[in-house]
Amino acid sequence: MLTINHFSKTYKSGVKAVDDLTLHVEPGDIYAFIGHNGAGKTTTLKACAGILDFDEGEILVDGVNVQREPVACKRKIAYIPDNPDIYEHLTGIQYLNFISDVFGIPAVRRNEQIKKYAELFEIKGNLGDVISSYSHGMKQKLAIISALIHDPKLWLLDEPFVGLDPKATHLLKGIMAERCAEGCAVFFSTHVLEVAEKLCNKVAIIKHGRLMASGTMEEVKGSASLEEMFMEVTENDHEA
Repeated sequence: MLTINHFSKTYKSGVKAVDDLTLHVEPGDIYAFIGHNGAGKTTTLKACAGILDFDEGEILVDGVNVQREPVACKRKIAYIPDNPDIYEHLTGIQYLNFISDVFGIPAVRRNEQIKKYAELFEIKGNLGDVISSYSHGMKQKLAIISALIHDPKLWLLDEPFVGLDPKATHLLKGIMAERCAEGCAVFFSTHVLEVAEKLCNKVAIIKHGRLMASGTMEEVKGSASLEEMFMEVTENDHEA
């Protein structure tokens, strides 16, 4: 579903944010991508979403090259940034209809999807309000709904649980598991290691832009907890 081959990204400042990263996310995977702030997680997710250009390596979404066929790739994915960047002058329903137009979702289908998820995330009564009046959590819920309505094959999520209340967090985890059981895939960054350990079947740990460990959750953490393994991998210098 997502293939990252020898991906590297160096910014104009000379900082190499990601260094020779190779990962494979298969259909059905809920894949956690963890690391300290500045480790290269957001850079990688933005490159996978076609937002950030790069000079080294290759990224494929469902076999389609992100750089060569960006529009075809974007039709297959949903990307949610760590800070929902939504057109705040629109109402919630206007924004969801705009996203539906972008993806060419027919009126009947979009109305079903919007009604379903707005009720689940308990913001149906707020869809007529201007987004600038929303709390951070409500904006996050709106961004999640906008990502779900076109039934993406691949979810790219950057800290998706930040700002969500416990009920919405539980709901999102359930939807992730449900979609992946149907053959979709989720690749997401998180600092909530307990959630990652319970929810994900695979995990990758990145440090200073370099992959330190990856594989199934059991392979990576062994008999330890994910938190213990993360601290061991990131505290020790395995880069030499």
